[in-house]
Amino acid sequence: MIRAGITGGIGSGKSVISDLFRLQGVPVFDADREAKHLNDTSPHIRRELTALFGRELYAGGMLNRPLLASLMFGDREKVAAVNAIVHPVLCRYFLQWCIDHQDHPLVMIDAALLFEAGFIRLLDKVITVYAPEPIRLARVTERDHTRREAVQARMKHQLPEEEKMEQSDFVIYNDGSQSVIRQTAVILEELLQIATE
Repeated sequence: MIRAGITGGIGSGKSVISDLFRLQGVPVFDADREAKHLNDTSPHIRRELTALFGRELYAGGMLNRPLLASLMFGDREKVAAVNAIVHPVLCRYFLQWCIDHQDHPLVMIDAALLFEAGFIRLLDKVITVYAPEPIRLARVTERDHTRREAVQARMKHQLPEEEKMEQSDFVIYNDGSQSVIRQTAVILEELLQIATE
């Protein structure tokens, strides 16, 4: 089995690319969705976040995401502390998910923080979805109905696109210059060929 990661900066279109792989029958682990699920259900995460921020974080029984975001806003140390709690649990959950899908020659993980969360050490191949910053800013401000400055602040917490591209095995250019469907098909063919060797 080949384990491949899909990453890209906010607004790059990695979710669209993940959906294209899903349509071709490839199981894709959605790290953001699974992290939200684990934040609500993992006793370890609940205990550690409560110790860090107080019981009001789970006052309603589920993680109060807006409260957590406000407590972490602009504080890199708190962001790092939360990531140090959540990311290891998420990595273990992903490995179990891979075991559950071992009948597939190829599985993927869609993760914005693929490098930052340490998933890279669990993967055989990495795909970065690239779009220039002006395109990403326009996409996210329209999609999330948010201010440009807020999007730029979120971008600062991610590795620069150039670094991601340098560390990747494949790059999908989602800037309108090439068909993402064609690029995805070529990568899928290559990954399946590697998986069956």
